[in-house]
Amino acid sequence: MIETLKEYASKRIDLLKIQATEKSSISAGVIAYLVILLVAFTFFIILFNFGLAFFVGKLLNNTSYGFLIVAAFYLVITIFVVTFKKRIIHSVANKVIEFLNH
Repeated sequence: MIETLKEYASKRIDLLKIQATEKSSISAGVIAYLVILLVAFTFFIILFNFGLAFFVGKLLNNTSYGFLIVAAFYLVITIFVVTFKKRIIHSVANKVIEFLNH
Protein backbone atom coordinates (compact mmCIF):
# COMPACT_ATOMS: atom_id res chain seq x y z
CA MET A 1 0.00 0.00 0.00
CA ILE A 2 2.80 2.43 0.88
CA GLU A 3 4.62 1.56 -2.37
CA THR A 4 1.45 2.33 -4.32
CA LEU A 5 1.15 5.73 -2.60
CA LYS A 6 4.83 6.51 -3.29
CA GLU A 7 4.41 5.52 -6.93
CA TYR A 8 1.23 7.62 -7.21
CA ALA A 9 2.99 10.64 -5.66
CA SER A 10 5.94 10.19 -8.01
CA LYS A 11 3.66 9.95 -11.05
CA ARG A 12 1.69 12.97 -9.88
CA ILE A 13 4.89 15.02 -9.49
CA ASP A 14 6.00 13.95 -12.98
CA LEU A 15 2.63 14.99 -14.39
CA LEU A 16 2.85 18.40 -12.70
CA LYS A 17 6.36 18.89 -14.11
CA ILE A 18 5.15 18.03 -17.61
CA GLN A 19 2.19 20.39 -17.28
CA ALA A 20 4.42 23.20 -15.98
CA THR A 21 6.85 22.64 -18.85
CA GLU A 22 4.01 22.73 -21.37
CA LYS A 23 2.58 25.95 -19.95
CA SER A 24 6.03 27.55 -19.83
CA SER A 25 6.83 26.63 -23.42
CA ILE A 26 3.46 27.90 -24.65
CA SER A 27 3.94 31.13 -22.69
CA ALA A 28 7.42 31.58 -24.18
CA GLY A 29 6.02 31.03 -27.66
CA VAL A 30 3.23 33.55 -27.14
CA ILE A 31 5.68 36.11 -25.72
CA ALA A 32 8.05 35.63 -28.67
CA TYR A 33 5.14 36.00 -31.10
CA LEU A 34 3.96 39.20 -29.40
CA VAL A 35 7.47 40.69 -29.38
CA ILE A 36 7.92 39.97 -33.10
CA LEU A 37 4.48 41.40 -33.83
CA LEU A 38 5.21 44.50 -31.74
CA VAL A 39 8.54 45.13 -33.49
CA ALA A 40 7.00 44.69 -36.96
CA PHE A 41 4.06 46.95 -36.09
CA THR A 42 6.40 49.57 -34.62
CA PHE A 43 8.41 49.67 -37.85
CA PHE A 44 5.18 49.92 -39.83
CA ILE A 45 3.92 52.84 -37.74
CA ILE A 46 7.25 54.68 -37.96
CA LEU A 47 7.58 54.23 -41.71
CA PHE A 48 3.91 55.03 -42.30
CA ASN A 49 4.26 58.27 -40.35
CA PHE A 50 7.37 59.26 -42.29
CA GLY A 51 5.53 58.57 -45.53
CA LEU A 52 2.49 60.52 -44.36
CA ALA A 53 4.65 63.45 -43.24
CA PHE A 54 6.47 63.56 -46.58
CA PHE A 55 3.16 63.26 -48.46
CA VAL A 56 1.52 66.11 -46.54
CA GLY A 57 4.71 68.13 -46.88
CA LYS A 58 4.69 67.61 -50.64
CA LEU A 59 1.06 68.71 -50.84
CA LEU A 60 1.96 71.88 -48.92
CA ASN A 61 5.26 72.35 -50.80
CA ASN A 62 7.12 72.28 -47.47
CA THR A 63 8.34 69.04 -45.92
CA SER A 64 8.66 70.64 -42.49
CA TYR A 65 4.96 71.41 -42.42
CA GLY A 66 4.17 67.78 -43.12
CA PHE A 67 6.20 66.65 -40.13
CA LEU A 68 4.72 69.38 -37.93
CA ILE A 69 1.16 68.40 -38.89
CA VAL A 70 1.80 64.70 -38.16
CA ALA A 71 3.46 65.64 -34.84
CA ALA A 72 0.50 67.88 -33.97
CA PHE A 73 -1.87 65.00 -34.68
CA TYR A 74 -0.02 62.82 -32.15
CA LEU A 75 0.04 65.70 -29.67
CA VAL A 76 -3.77 65.97 -29.91
CA ILE A 77 -4.08 62.19 -29.36
CA THR A 78 -1.75 62.41 -26.35
CA ILE A 79 -3.75 65.28 -24.82
CA PHE A 80 -6.96 63.33 -25.41
CA VAL A 81 -5.56 60.20 -23.72
CA VAL A 82 -4.20 62.17 -20.74
CA THR A 83 -7.48 64.06 -20.37
CA PHE A 84 -9.60 60.90 -20.37
CA LYS A 85 -7.12 58.72 -18.43
CA LYS A 86 -9.52 57.67 -15.66
CA ARG A 87 -12.38 56.98 -18.06
CA ILE A 88 -10.10 54.86 -20.27
CA ILE A 89 -8.73 52.90 -17.30
CA HIS A 90 -12.19 52.20 -15.88
CA SER A 91 -13.58 51.25 -19.26
CA VAL A 92 -10.78 48.76 -19.93
CA ALA A 93 -10.99 47.37 -16.38
CA ASN A 94 -14.74 46.88 -16.71
CA LYS A 95 -14.33 45.11 -20.06
CA VAL A 96 -11.70 42.76 -18.57
CA ILE A 97 -13.92 41.97 -15.59
CA GLU A 98 -16.91 41.43 -17.89
CA PHE A 99 -14.82 39.13 -20.11
CA LEU A 100 -13.53 37.10 -17.16
CA ASN A 101 -16.99 36.67 -15.66
CA HIS A 102 -18.49 35.16 -18.82
